[in-house]
Amino acid sequence: MTDTATGLLGIAALLILLMLRIPVALAMFLVGFIGISALNGMSSAFNLMASESFTLASSPELVVIPLFILMGNVTAATGMSRQLYDAAYAMIGSIKGGLASATIIGCGGFAALSGSSVASALTMGQVALDQMDRFKYSQRLSTGAVAAGGTLGILIPPSTGFVIYAILTEQSIGRLFLAGILPGILLLTLFVLAITLICVIRPEFGPPGPRTSLPEKTRAFLNATPILGVIALTIGGIYGGYFSPVEASAVGAGAVTLISLIRRTLTLKIFIEALRGSVVTTATVMLILIAAHIINPFLALSHIPTAVGEFIGGLGLGPIAVLSVILLIYLILGTFLEGFAMLVLTLPIFFPIVTDMGIDPIWFGVLVVLSLEMGLISPPVGLNVFIVKSVAPKVPLSEIFLGVIPFWIMMLVTIVILIIFPQIALMLPNAMIN
Repeated sequence: MTDTATGLLGIAALLILLMLRIPVALAMFLVGFIGISALNGMSSAFNLMASESFTLASSPELVVIPLFILMGNVTAATGMSRQLYDAAYAMIGSIKGGLASATIIGCGGFAALSGSSVASALTMGQVALDQMDRFKYSQRLSTGAVAAGGTLGILIPPSTGFVIYAILTEQSIGRLFLAGILPGILLLTLFVLAITLICVIRPEFGPPGPRTSLPEKTRAFLNATPILGVIALTIGGIYGGYFSPVEASAVGAGAVTLISLIRRTLTLKIFIEALRGSVVTTATVMLILIAAHIINPFLALSHIPTAVGEFIGGLGLGPIAVLSVILLIYLILGTFLEGFAMLVLTLPIFFPIVTDMGIDPIWFGVLVVLSLEMGLISPPVGLNVFIVKSVAPKVPLSEIFLGVIPFWIMMLVTIVILIIFPQIALMLPNAMIN
């Protein structure tokens, strides 16, 4: 059996394991270890596993993962995320579709703290769905808005998706964070536009909420000021060159903890639970990253990335056409694969192709992360859809999937806009990091 045939057999085995719901990290460990043993000997596989595990576990850049996750967990546990929603609700909740729009804006704010799409969907679902149900919002619109709004967590920095992309491709985390901010705002704006259009066509989907007085608006905004200040401090510190991403994660986690202690909303029990959740999530991400560094050498030894690159190069397509084909593959994979699995499986194959064709790796990273977002609400996997289903068990899955269709379309529109105008993603990193 040739090396390439062995590689293809390994990929097929990996897909089968993932479809059988074997944990992503375990499936990649098995396939990578057995594949390297078959191609290069078992001693080489053991040596690689030991060296890669130690190298990644001791990497200082990875400190951003547990600290940003801790920041999001403390924020959710102490009610700061509700204050973000309350502030958005006070400002625009009285217009048609205003509660759904406030949910999207709240998700965007929480995304800037947690970096997690699942956490954003779960937290905002618990906060917003009851309110929208109270004011007779369509279940299709309310659940669709929460599921789609949660996806902003993987794009608006600090984003775990960007961190993993940076580590797998050896790109700058700071540049990727900068590149995500304007596309994130663009996508959030298009989501709000989708809600507005839906409520213009079907007013009964999003009836207006009660009006709030100026003092109520002021009070809601002031309550959210500390957490807005943390967002400005951490993200602004990175953009202004005062903090590295690692330092910003420490500042952010420390700031939300200090604010919670001052407000007396953080007890020892809550903090221990936040720490425990952060450890579990970090361990999951670390295992996936280590497994990725096991399976990537297997793919390299099988020469699959080279073969795919030569095949695509032989088609005579231009950079934009190649980019479009790759993004289409991501959209298809997103219907049945989890986002991190897609990254670690595909980047060793696609990244050399895009760099050889002169495609900017930071721009490509933003487009890839957007494609991962679309997978979070694409059937049949649609992880965020199932998260919302767990919060709203009485709403049929079919209704939630119908509800996310307008937002899925807006994600596709965002990708098209970014392909036509790449400077939307590249302007900030090029201007602020030389």
